[in-house]
Amino acid sequence: MSGHGWTTAVGAARLASLLGGAGFPPTGRTPAYRGLAESARLLLLEGRLGVGVRLPAERELAAALAVSRTTVAAGYQQLRDWGYLTSRRGSGSWTVLPDGHPVPSGGVEPLPPELGGAVIDLGCAAMPAPEPWLTAGYAAALEDLPAHARGHGDYPAGVPALREALADRYTARGVPTMPEQIMVTTGAMGALQAVRRLLTGPGDRAAVEAPSYANVLQMLRRDGLRLVPVGMGDALSGWDVAEWRRVLRGAAPRIAYVIPDFHNPTGTLVPDAQRAALVAAARAAGTVLVADETMAELALEDDVAQALPRPLAAFDPGGAVVTVGSASKALWAGLRIGWVRAAPGVIRGLVSARSYGDLGSPVLEQLAVARLLRDGWDGALADRRRRIRANRDDLAAALRSARPGWRFDLPSGGLTLWVRTDGQSGAALAAEGDRHGVRIAAGTRFGLDGAFEQYLRLPLTVGGDTAREAVRRLALAADSVAGGARATSAVEVFVA
Repeated sequence: MSGHGWTTAVGAARLASLLGGAGFPPTGRTPAYRGLAESARLLLLEGRLGVGVRLPAERELAAALAVSRTTVAAGYQQLRDWGYLTSRRGSGSWTVLPDGHPVPSGGVEPLPPELGGAVIDLGCAAMPAPEPWLTAGYAAALEDLPAHARGHGDYPAGVPALREALADRYTARGVPTMPEQIMVTTGAMGALQAVRRLLTGPGDRAAVEAPSYANVLQMLRRDGLRLVPVGMGDALSGWDVAEWRRVLRGAAPRIAYVIPDFHNPTGTLVPDAQRAALVAAARAAGTVLVADETMAELALEDDVAQALPRPLAAFDPGGAVVTVGSASKALWAGLRIGWVRAAPGVIRGLVSARSYGDLGSPVLEQLAVARLLRDGWDGALADRRRRIRANRDDLAAALRSARPGWRFDLPSGGLTLWVRTDGQSGAALAAEGDRHGVRIAAGTRFGLDGAFEQYLRLPLTVGGDTAREAVRRLALAADSVAGGARATSAVEVFVA
């Protein structure tokens, strides 16, 4: 049974639609029953069909697919034989994963000593600092520091200058905001942890996109929440709003964690209409949407940057959206400043609860971000976007040349490329890649119950010769896996 703690059912019409998108009916000489089983297996491994989902009765699916009941029965039996389906008489059949299917461990192992410093690390989606803007921001912050140093230095809600600057930036983006609606945190993960502690308790349900950001999935699991995955569409289609409505009605999760802007890892930019629909559905279900905007300002194309969708909070008239942002992706991961934007009552609750956590974030860093927001942020962002765009194009070109069978949608923003590996195991590639001097994150890190086995997440953090060398090593690893080689141990890469 699924490890995320919520059993649901998929209707016959819905499953028929999903199977159609996964290659059913089969072409060539593949029997229909086997094509059905292969398509269902692919849906499971890619996370488009969850684990622990009850499948429709054979007769219902046969009618929806316009095939015989015998075909569906044989397809279900093939899935049982492969270990992807379990059944109980009188109760139905549920999706499972076979014993021994790789599930992310969350551990970190030391780098093999024989690789020394030659490893190209594609586990972390973070760029070097934008200069000279970062240093200028800190220099200006030092001018502001003496006035704050005369006080106690504790700002549980954040330094007033930064709260005001953040409120002004939200207002400029079309979401009128007061400083009282902002709490500054130690990075986006600090913000998400604070929101999780305030709004949920162990055993509560949390809906999450599938795939989603690995570190947040791990945090929610570790804190005892029961995760309910909702499959993403492709990078061009955005959210499956009908599926979101079904999950919100059926599971009634306390929170739903979403990344509407240049989604990590798929790069998806969700359009306005879907944002409005999801907010309305969440309000009707009593679910709080936690919107991760850490990638929101990393549009890589000028036309996209000039016509961005409105922030999710812009569609929220009554407190159904809590927004999390950070300077770490937009500027530099070493600048550990994040924030929460929410209704004033939520912010007061977060600030009150903070006394049991970290009490506040470093003052100098807050002053630096405040200065950058007032003068230098846009210049730093322009430089950052230019560099990421060049890296994206170099990496994509190298992949298309070296691995033409692999598939990906070129993202219009963000820091990640979500790559489908033409049937190869992402976990095996990650293990073998370590032996070839390239560290990569397997797709299973970004899903639940071992889903997305045939995917990799590649960050857009290297370009030029480094990108080409990284892909060369990755191609060597893929050839080794295809030839039957297996690494003796895998490095569980740090993912950011």
